[in-house]
Amino acid sequence: MISPELVFDLSLVLLLVGLATAAIHASQLYTAVVSFIVFGLMLALTWARLGAMDLALAEAAIGAGLIGVLLLGALGRSAAESANPIRPAQRIAGLVLGLLVLVLLGQAVMPLPGGQSSLPGEVMRALDDSGASHPVTAVLLNFRAWDTLLELIVLLLALLGVRQLRPHTPALPAAWPLLRAWSRVLAPLTVMVGGYLLWRGSHAPGGAFQAGAILAAGAVILRLGGILPHIGWQHWWLRALVLLGVALFSLVAAASAWLGDGWLVYPQQWSGGLILMIEIAATLSIAAALMLLVIGDTEELAA
Repeated sequence: MISPELVFDLSLVLLLVGLATAAIHASQLYTAVVSFIVFGLMLALTWARLGAMDLALAEAAIGAGLIGVLLLGALGRSAAESANPIRPAQRIAGLVLGLLVLVLLGQAVMPLPGGQSSLPGEVMRALDDSGASHPVTAVLLNFRAWDTLLELIVLLLALLGVRQLRPHTPALPAAWPLLRAWSRVLAPLTVMVGGYLLWRGSHAPGGAFQAGAILAAGAVILRLGGILPHIGWQHWWLRALVLLGVALFSLVAAASAWLGDGWLVYPQQWSGGLILMIEIAATLSIAAALMLLVIGDTEELAA
C-alpha cells in the first residue's frame, strides 16, 4: 500500500516541475510571474519537508515574497506585451538545456563513493568552540564566514545596480481600507517575528537573512498600505544601515587578521559576542537593502 507521505512527496515534485515549466514557457508575463511566486511557495514547502527550515524560511520570505513583489512591480511598469510566440527551436533548446541541468542535479544527489560525508561530524565536534550552538549558524558565521560576507556584498552591489536604472514610477493608487487596516496589525508582528528569528538563529533555524527579509516585508506592507512615507537613499541613516553589515563584517575580518590568527578566525573567548554583533548588523543591513530594492529610491531616481 502506498503511504500518504509518498503520495504527498510525489505530488509536490509534480507541482514543482509543472510550475517551473509554466513560469518559463507561459505565453503571458503575468502568468509566468504568478507561476514563479507559487513555485517559490511550493519550494519553501519542499525545503521544510526535507528538514532544511533555514532554507524554507529564506525561500518563503525572499524567493516567493519580496522577489514576487519586485516582479509584479516590474510587470506593472513595463510596456504592453508584444505578441512574440515562442518558436519550436527555442522550445527544443529549452528542453535540452533542462535535461542537461536535470542530469547534473541527478549527479549531485547521488550517494558519495565513500558513504556518508564526514563534514557533519567535524562541524559537531567543533561546535562548542564556534560561539554558536546551531551548526548552520556556526558554518555561516564562523567556519565559512567568507560566504556570508560575500552574500552581503552581492546584495549591496545589487542595490547599487538598481539605483542606476532610473525607473519611471507612476503614482501609487489609493490603498484599500482593508489593506490599511491589516497593515497596522501585520507590521508590528513582522518586527516581533524578525526579532525572534534573529535570536533563534543562534540555536535553531533562523538568522540574519530570514529576520531581515521579514522586517523588509513589514516595511513593504506599510508602504503599500499608504502608511509609511517614501524613504530614499538621501537619508543618511538609511545609507548607514545598508553599509553597516558589510562594514562591521570587514572590520572584524581585518581585526582578526591583524590581531588574531587570520582573516575571520575569531578568538574563542570572543566568538559568541562577535557572531551576535555581526548577526544584528547583517539583519539591519539586509532589511534596509531589501526594502530599498522593493519600495525605495524610485521617486528620487525618477526626478
